[in-house]
Amino acid sequence: MREILLAESAGFCFGVKRAVDETLKVQKQYNKKIFTIGPLIHNNDVVKMLENNNIFAIEINEIDSLANDDVVVIRSHGVPKSLVDKLNEKGVTVVNATCPYVTNIQKKVNKYHDEGYNIIIVGDKDHPEVVGINGWCNNEALVTKSGEFSDNLPEKICIVSQTTEKKSNWDKALKVVNEKSTDVLSFNTICSATDVRQRSAEEISKKVDAMIVIGGKNSSNTTKLFQICRSNCENTIHIENLEELPKELLNDNSIRTIGVTAGASTPDWIIKEVIDKMTMNNSEYNEQLELMEKSTKKIHVGEILKGEILSIVKNELIVAIDGYKADGVIPNSEISVNDGVKSKLSEHFKVGELVDAKVLRLQNEEGYVVLSRIELEKEKAFDETLEAYKNGSIVTVKVTEVVNGGVVATFKGLRVFIPASQLDIKYTGEFDNFVGKEIEVKFIEVEKERHIRIVASRRVLLEQEKHQREQDALNSLNVGDVVEGTVKRFTNFGAFVEVNGIDGLVHISEISWGKINNPSDVLKVGEKVKAKVIALDIEKKKVSLSVKALVQDPWMEIEEKYPEGSIVLGKVARLNDFGAFLELEPGVDGLAHISKISFNKISHPSEVLKVGELVKARIIKVEKENKRIGLSIKDV
Repeated sequence: MREILLAESAGFCFGVKRAVDETLKVQKQYNKKIFTIGPLIHNNDVVKMLENNNIFAIEINEIDSLANDDVVVIRSHGVPKSLVDKLNEKGVTVVNATCPYVTNIQKKVNKYHDEGYNIIIVGDKDHPEVVGINGWCNNEALVTKSGEFSDNLPEKICIVSQTTEKKSNWDKALKVVNEKSTDVLSFNTICSATDVRQRSAEEISKKVDAMIVIGGKNSSNTTKLFQICRSNCENTIHIENLEELPKELLNDNSIRTIGVTAGASTPDWIIKEVIDKMTMNNSEYNEQLELMEKSTKKIHVGEILKGEILSIVKNELIVAIDGYKADGVIPNSEISVNDGVKSKLSEHFKVGELVDAKVLRLQNEEGYVVLSRIELEKEKAFDETLEAYKNGSIVTVKVTEVVNGGVVATFKGLRVFIPASQLDIKYTGEFDNFVGKEIEVKFIEVEKERHIRIVASRRVLLEQEKHQREQDALNSLNVGDVVEGTVKRFTNFGAFVEVNGIDGLVHISEISWGKINNPSDVLKVGEKVKAKVIALDIEKKKVSLSVKALVQDPWMEIEEKYPEGSIVLGKVARLNDFGAFLELEPGVDGLAHISKISFNKISHPSEVLKVGELVKARIIKVEKENKRIGLSIKDV
């Protein structure tokens, strides 16, 4: 007897089934011709069924012909934002049946494109889903199959995937992007149902004599299934329906095992027709299909169930699901986020007790429905997380590991990512010392569209503390105060001195009464100095200091110190075409005009003087108001 192996999750996916059901419901509601933008699904048999129900596909260029009272359904693939806007402008009734997974991608690319990220989509550039996603980031996305890029990649990237893309292509593309860019946000948006369907098809195709892939010839996800199966089983065929099933396959007695899988756009009745034909209506396979149908009608992945604990074995809970044909199992890993509960089940659970759990898998290898309590705990924890995020509350998390771009921590069983830039005020690159420690953070991003994403920051708390210290320090200062500080660093325009935890600027002109070329000529990093507060801007957090203000202005008693007619000894500070400047003391220079330098005629002071040279001169004029002293060298 020939054995038929039916792959797990074959046929209609959640998004496609939802779109078909929604469109049929809309047609029944309006009882008139309904339009879809492009074929609702990539399956000719379903398209014909829809047309029989007065549902017809139109192309984008036919939108202008729509009337105001027409009803248009957006298919599960989604459409560009501009098209949604155009439909709304026309005033037609729009029913958005875009798959929630696709909507999630559209929201992500729209958000991060607005934040300045360059969008990369891993997928088929001409596929309707990819075209639609690109339309939510101004059609500026780079589209690649598996990481082939013609140009250099920008530094800031957000990368997503077509929901039906092969995982291997996603992995290749992500590897290339991570190697070429430093600021990468990656979202693996391959639909989980697609991943399960592809893995199941791959497993079956490795152990059968022939493989049948059922689905539309223009269906992207069906084509990928065919490629995966063909790589393992050379005798793989792609058919759309029963009519395309080869007779020679049915008559070939050498083929003992046949695997069957189907794309997301293939309804159950087509799968059943194909299997019926190959088994000659064998009741065993009819019962298999009916059993699958019944079980999926009663429970579904993600559903919350109440069950009675039947037994506690091997650190697992076996529970009876009310009204369902199979029992459920809660594996130890899915019992609680609390390790203490998992290690002592008998102290926390009793046989006969009712427990709530969420469905993770409809059937495992032993026939049990796989359930999770930890997911419910995480949902409760997520609600607390969301509340803390909205309120800006400070929470404590425990750092568990270092990952690329930051660290991962846990908050009541939830994974929390803390980017490297949010760990400290200054980037250090040393993250290992955080592992195992509890730290206080604030949540800065909390999302729950398809996957829970929580991002936290320790830096915002440190910055708040720093801001408060700075504010307190600023409020403690007044113009005119004399303060002591530590020289921290130099610039070409001055020196920064830390006073009470904040930096104040001593401009180069406020360091000394004398002329200096570089602050380091007078001050040293780490040196303690006293200075006077000469300006204060609390709003801009600016403090201006002066060191020289604590030293008397050398020009204050200039006439008494340097009476006219006196002979002084000065150092040649600089030479100009019109004369020589002699430094009499720091901050006090006198000018010897070129005519007062030598009795001999000279064309430039450098003919008889050198910078740094000590020379005698007679004071011939003192102007205190203008801070000028006239000197004569030749009169000495």
